[in-house]
Amino acid sequence: MAIDFNNTEIAFKGKSTFQLAKAYWLFKIVSSKSMVSLGSMVTKTALTLHLPINYPIKKTIFEQFCGGENIEECNSTIKELGAFKIGTILDYSVEGKEDDKDLDNTVDEIIKTIEKAKLNETIPFSVFKPTGVSLFSILEKANNGIENLAKEDLIRYNRVVARFDKICKKAHELNVPLFIDAEDSWIQDTIDGIVELMMERYNKESITVYHTLQMYRWDRLAYLEKLHKKARENGYKIGVKLVRGAYMEKERARAIEKNYKSPIQETKETTDADFDKAVTYCVENLNDISLCAGTHNEKSSLHLVDLIEKHKISMNDKRIYFAQLLGMSDHISYNLANEGYNVVKYVPYGPIREVLPYLIRRAEENSSVSGQTGRELSLIIKERKRRVEAI
Repeated sequence: MAIDFNNTEIAFKGKSTFQLAKAYWLFKIVSSKSMVSLGSMVTKTALTLHLPINYPIKKTIFEQFCGGENIEECNSTIKELGAFKIGTILDYSVEGKEDDKDLDNTVDEIIKTIEKAKLNETIPFSVFKPTGVSLFSILEKANNGIENLAKEDLIRYNRVVARFDKICKKAHELNVPLFIDAEDSWIQDTIDGIVELMMERYNKESITVYHTLQMYRWDRLAYLEKLHKKARENGYKIGVKLVRGAYMEKERARAIEKNYKSPIQETKETTDADFDKAVTYCVENLNDISLCAGTHNEKSSLHLVDLIEKHKISMNDKRIYFAQLLGMSDHISYNLANEGYNVVKYVPYGPIREVLPYLIRRAEENSSVSGQTGRELSLIIKERKRRVEAI
């Protein structure tokens, strides 16, 4: 079945003309690297000086990419997406905390999103970011071998594992599938190990825990095959969320600084090829693997559509989902959902000042990804023109 991602009438069904205009100007701004850099600097300065910036941020970039400051404020976004058969993943986007009490509070908040998902069929998954429940330094130290940790660090590491387990156990008890996000390569081995442990515990009969693989890393396709083999040998299944990745420039800069081989693919073409190969691998092993394709790439989305048709898989088979971020790639999300495919949007939320690191990263990502912002703008322009001509 051919899907037309240029159908802007469907893509922007959920947006008023006023909302389209706001989105246009926002993407116009983030298309400029210099404007994003200036905005990031001004925002960080305002935060340091404790200036009142909440209102302008909430009415602009926060409103575009976030659902609210708390779960209750996300209800309208959840309902709006659900009306177009698009699911929600509530993503508590607070990170970088260093106090154990704050980390435990984040665990409690994530569990609230799991409980919310249990009660709402339009929320098919929950998610958490490892650095939201752990000190970055502990994950980094453990990356060099848990056996090398000092006694105090080992205690902290075991607390991290306990937090992972508390979240995964609740998700398993309530039968809510759970995504665990990927992070920087120099802490990812630690995360891989903990996620594999959680999969072995909670994915025996059904798939609760999903790992996230960043396919801009040249080693992740081999890791996927290794992970699958290990799961089969140990009698459990795996959930996999495939993404391209979000830390490319930082990864390459660190590799140069520390003088080691960059974990990032040399070209976008090899990243795209590995992403599509990983999608194919998952679909061809669907009895063992459940897949969420987290992509804003039209060709990769169509590749998965073709595989679903080729293997005669039902469009609404719960083992396959498409995912995009709130406020981005609506032409993919809404057109896929309109045809009956399983689609979810990541809906970040949290106190504005706490979510700012996520928002700044999202703005920087939009300005650096070749063609992404230009595509968003061209589609918005096309829809605004269509609406004027339809009057």
